[in-house]
Amino acid sequence: MFFILNKQKIYTYFISVIMVILLFCIAGTLTHEEQAITTSSTNEKLLPIYNVQTEEKKVALTMNCAWNADDIDKILEILEENNVKITFFMVGDWIEKYPEAVKKVYDAGHEIGTHSDTHPHVNNLSYEENVEELKKSNEKIESITGTKTNLYRTPYGEYNGTVIKSAQDNGYYTIQWSLDTLDYTGLTGEKMWNRIKDKIGAGDIILMHNGTEHTADSLDMILKNIKAKNLEVVKISELIYKENYVIDVNGTQKSN
Repeated sequence: MFFILNKQKIYTYFISVIMVILLFCIAGTLTHEEQAITTSSTNEKLLPIYNVQTEEKKVALTMNCAWNADDIDKILEILEENNVKITFFMVGDWIEKYPEAVKKVYDAGHEIGTHSDTHPHVNNLSYEENVEELKKSNEKIESITGTKTNLYRTPYGEYNGTVIKSAQDNGYYTIQWSLDTLDYTGLTGEKMWNRIKDKIGAGDIILMHNGTEHTADSLDMILKNIKAKNLEVVKISELIYKENYVIDVNGTQKSN
């Protein structure tokens, strides 16, 4: 009887130990899975659209407006002569200073996106402050054109997860660029074209600025050279995918 009791105790003890070990293993597995999910979510880098993967022979030309409006009439004239419509990204402060220019751009059939309200370093702003930059600039666009925009280009090309999320949550497509003419550095048109001529291809987004030394006087040549490569110049909204898409680690937007 004594032996039986001890044997039962040993058996009970053994089962208890096994159960404890199993519980620890299950808990460890769940913790690991939870950590994996958290890590995946935390490390997922939100990106703007740098370019678009497309079989259509299209590129988007974009013009940032943040300085003066002296060359807007000339730029619009050249675009009209070349039968091209592009996207202008305007800062709210610029819109306030040059409402007539904004109206001319819109009436000519071009697309307007926001380039923030005050052109701050958005990486230093909170989520709420980023949303406010978008809201105020969009209100200024709407007050002149009667329409809102869902296109956003960050100031200085800066962004982080907070910046992109604040835009996404409010229905904006954040647009970067894949080709920079560096027109704001005072390059001549020839030097601008030399920078991009061997790189340009379907789906590219080109960055230019108004209010620079040579943007207006080089625009006609650049447009004609792009067309000579059998590429059509379009607005951002005619290039990007609006739904069922992903943005890969290089910032390339791809259709699902």
